[in-house]
Amino acid sequence: MNKTKLVKAIQLVTGVIAMLFIINCSSNDDSGNATPVAKIITTGSFTNYGEVDVLSHSASQSFEVEGVSLVGNIAIATSVNFEVSVDDVSFSSEATIDKASGNSGNTIIYVRFSPTANAVGITAGTITLESSQAATKTLSLIGTGVSIAPIINVNGVVNNFGDVMVSENSETQNITINGDHLVSNIMITASTDFNVSLDNITFTSSVQIPAASANNDATVYVRFSPITLGAATGTLTLANADTTDTVIALEGNGAPVRHNYVAFNEQALGYGGGFNQSEAQTFTLHSDLTNIAQIKMYVQIDCPSSGCDDWDRFANIKVKDQITGDWYEIGRYITPYWTGTQQLDRGLEFDVTDFKSLLTGATELRIYIENWTSKADLITVDFDYIEGTPDYPYYAVSEVLGYHVNSIDGVPYGVAHSFDLDKQVVIPANAESTHLRTVISGWGHATPNDAGGRPCAEWCYRTHDIKIDGSNTFSHYLGPLGCAANPVNNQNPGNWTQDRAGWCPGMAVPTRIDDLGASMGGSIFTFEYDFEDWVNDGANGSAYYATSTYVVVKSNSVITAPVIID
Repeated sequence: MNKTKLVKAIQLVTGVIAMLFIINCSSNDDSGNATPVAKIITTGSFTNYGEVDVLSHSASQSFEVEGVSLVGNIAIATSVNFEVSVDDVSFSSEATIDKASGNSGNTIIYVRFSPTANAVGITAGTITLESSQAATKTLSLIGTGVSIAPIINVNGVVNNFGDVMVSENSETQNITINGDHLVSNIMITASTDFNVSLDNITFTSSVQIPAASANNDATVYVRFSPITLGAATGTLTLANADTTDTVIALEGNGAPVRHNYVAFNEQALGYGGGFNQSEAQTFTLHSDLTNIAQIKMYVQIDCPSSGCDDWDRFANIKVKDQITGDWYEIGRYITPYWTGTQQLDRGLEFDVTDFKSLLTGATELRIYIENWTSKADLITVDFDYIEGTPDYPYYAVSEVLGYHVNSIDGVPYGVAHSFDLDKQVVIPANAESTHLRTVISGWGHATPNDAGGRPCAEWCYRTHDIKIDGSNTFSHYLGPLGCAANPVNNQNPGNWTQDRAGWCPGMAVPTRIDDLGASMGGSIFTFEYDFEDWVNDGANGSAYYATSTYVVVKSNSVITAPVIID
């Protein structure tokens, strides 16, 4: 390279370096430091403001603001429903911190929730801070606006009152009410069949909460007091001049009046230990039957401290016919293994209306359990006389078959016997309704077994016929009842779940009603109870059917009992 070119190259490089030096030096201030960056620094955060009435204000919350190298004022703004203040006195949607104050240190800023009329419910918002050459700061805000419209609040529910006897009062139910922004009284009114109270003592059709207390909690008590039979629906109305009515639906069922009479009360029945298997006493029962539509009998079995009998036993309740001196079986049951019937509210239930002509005034009753242990069963028997219009005002009853002393006093099955199963029945001339009532249960494990290893007569399913004037007129099927579904279901270790032939341990033996259809008034007919054919082979003892059949007549005039001729 020649000297001239070398000099020119050196001059070019030197010029570039000099230019770069000049550019770099021009970005510095006189002190030689870089230009400061403007900043907004906030300290603190906001919690939920919670519930605040619309058109009102919450308490304020605060945070701190500091500026760094600000070149302009800090402009602060809130979204709708929130307000800001620099002195916690004067609030608006905007505020300003001047540049000098911002750069000099922390400034406290106050923010409150001020929901507008339409801001009902959860309301979110923001507060923003802006200044020239500084990044904008945004903080989140939240609160819940509460309506200030007058309202009655109800806490709790009123459930269906269920069955309540006419002219009686149900158990009370209650709700709690309070008002918001009410300035007048609350009138509480119950419709027909229902009453209301503020003290659970005095009940009337309406009560009033004065205006001064209308916005406070008040307990309102409601009860069902039916005046008519059947389903009842009604309302509880909460009325206030400041708001619309609140209406609560009410329901219940008017049940017939029941007159209750307790007969035997925890009478011990057993064998040995000073106990007897039966007990007879006279009790005074309902005397006026003119408005009694139904009679229910309840049998409750309880256990002594030694526990109940281990076995399922034949048991029944009888009433004495004071004219004939005969004991009529009005209910039969089989005791549960090992336990009582306490799982049932009132024990076993029987409809004994057919015997209403005998169950009135001084009445002699007998109870019996074939309990062969000294662990006596404690028996309580009571009656409900249920008011209503009887189907007929006059009843009479006669016994057709009475083989019900105990489990083996019944009709021998599968062998020749001398039991009289053929009768002649004379119906009174004024009878307007006639039916037969039969209770039957089998006992014994006689063979040959039915399919599945079912001996007679406890286990073998059979169909029996009732012949009227020689013709098969009614059939009684002694089949499974679903013993495993028995609500008296804690009979372990007893064999209680297996289906017997027409009965179960711990249940009432079914009553079989056969309506003769026509009134049969003044008629005479023959009756025969015909057991299904089967022959006992004698290899495993005997089989028996304890059997009771009654003929019941009804009339609109005084009626005498049917005559039974052997």
